[in-house]
Formats: sequence, structure tokens, C-alpha cells
Amino acid sequence: MSDLYVSWEEYHQHIETLAVKIYQSQWQFDQIVCIAKGGLRVGDILSRLYDIPLAISAASSYGGKDNRSREELTIGEHLAMTNGTLGSRILLVDDLVDSGVSLQAVSQWLHDYSSHLQELRTAVIWYKSCSQFQPDYYVEYLSNNPWIHQPFERYETINLKDLSSS
Repeated sequence: MSDLYVSWEEYHQHIETLAVKIYQSQWQFDQIVCIAKGGLRVGDILSRLYDIPLAISAASSYGGKDNRSREELTIGEHLAMTNGTLGSRILLVDDLVDSGVSLQAVSQWLHDYSSHLQELRTAVIWYKSCSQFQPDYYVEYLSNNPWIHQPFERYETINLKDLSSS
């Protein structure tokens, strides 16, 4: 498997490019839901740019010592949000779509969660060719399915004891 290294600058530029692609589609939505952890930063920035409420869905399918081992998908039972009800036109965001399992499962979960959901679209920065789920919006299509090293990845390996002594 090849590797793709992404700097903070590239990461933020990709989120801005994603925002523009969604904007240019002229699709109107009233709520953003991000999938934590990877989609938190994407959702936060899009929520600020669009001035639309953000809700957070917790889902996890990776684990292990290096956080590269695929495990069974777990989706949280509730959404974290400040508005009382979920919007009817949802933009579901994550950082990437790899197998497509998480994005598909959370999409279905949102349909089951909200009886007044009229339309849901998905947006990611990276869309890997190995995915069984095609997002509505994406910045980069990755035909070689690399492991993506995002700039915040370093925090998964920092020892707090070492950090506190520097």
C-alpha cells in the first residue's frame, strides 16, 4: 500500500475546495452531520463557512496499536447537537471514504434516526477506489488506495509524559 502525506496547509485547502464544490452544486441543506473522529475538523470548518448547525455522530471502525486495523463498525446511539431536532436536508461529512462501510452505515442510521429526513448527501476529502460507496462530493479520487497520513495523526503517538517535559 502506498502512502499519501498531507500537510496542515493542504488539509485546509482541501476542505475549502470541498466547500466550494458543494456551494457550486447549489444544493441547499439545513444541517451538517460529521462522523467523528475523522470528520470533526471537516464538519467544523464547513459549519463555520456555511453558518449551518453541526451535529456529531460517533463511529469507529479502526483500532489496534497503529490505528490501522479494521475492526467491527460501532456507531454511537445518539447525535451530539445543540439544536433540538435534526434538519430535513443533511450533509453528512467525513475525512475520507475507504471501504465505504462507515459512510453507508451512518447514512442508513440517520434515515432510521429521523423520520422527517427528506434528503441526505455525503461529502469527503478523499474518495478511494476500493470504496463500495460513492460520496456525492469529494476533492480527490485516489485510484491507488494509499494510506493517508493526515497532519493530526502525530497526536496518536505522542506520549503525554514526553510532551510535558519538552
